[in-house]
Parts: sequence; structure tokens; C-alpha cells
Amino acid sequence: MSNSAASAYARVATTTASPRDVEAQTLLKAANKLQDAINNADPLSEQTMQALMFNRKLWTIFLSEAMRDNNPQPIDVRQKIANISVFVLSQTAALQMSPQFDHFRPLIEINRNIAAGLSGRA
Repeated sequence: MSNSAASAYARVATTTASPRDVEAQTLLKAANKLQDAINNADPLSEQTMQALMFNRKLWTIFLSEAMRDNNPQPIDVRQKIANISVFVLSQTAALQMSPQFDHFRPLIEINRNIAAGLSGRA
């Protein structure tokens, strides 16, 4: 498949996917970026920093949405999302200051497990 065809397919898939599917795909993308950074074997590489920044931005969005007053989710669900978000954000920030690959695994697993739950594969 050509690059432009793949890009067009990805755009259509994103516009027709449910919000849960988009969230799941984005969590998997973050997990894959973190895994690729580990595979790169350079904790200070630009790839590692970009993977951590992507994860941080994603979880900042989740936290912001969980705290939004007009969020339709029940308060207990929103609180659980906020708690996980705060944990992930603190771990990601710590890794940005001092990247240690053995500490990436929990973030990768959290992203993958929540993606699986959103996709109905939990």
C-alpha cells in the first residue's frame, strides 16, 4: 500500500472510529513509542524524550477530561481516571528527568491494559 493510501486509510479510520477506539489506539501508540525507546537502548535519545512527551501529553488530556465538570462519567470513574493519570504523569515526569528503562515497563503495561479495556479485550 502506498504511503498516501495508508495515510488516507488512517484518516478515514480515525473519523469513523468511536471515541473509545481512538483512545485505545492512542494509548497503544504511546505504549509502542515507549517500547521502541527501550529497544533503541539509549535512554537520553531524542526518541526516548519524544516518547515520554507523547505519553505525558496524552495523560494530561485524560486528567483534564476526568476533572471537567460536565464530564458525563460517574464521579467514581472520573476519580479513578484522575488517580491513574496523576500516577502516570508523575512517573513520566520522573523519567524525563532521569530515564531508566526498567521504569518504563509499568507505563507501557498501564497503557496497554487500559487500551485493551477500552477495546473490550480486558
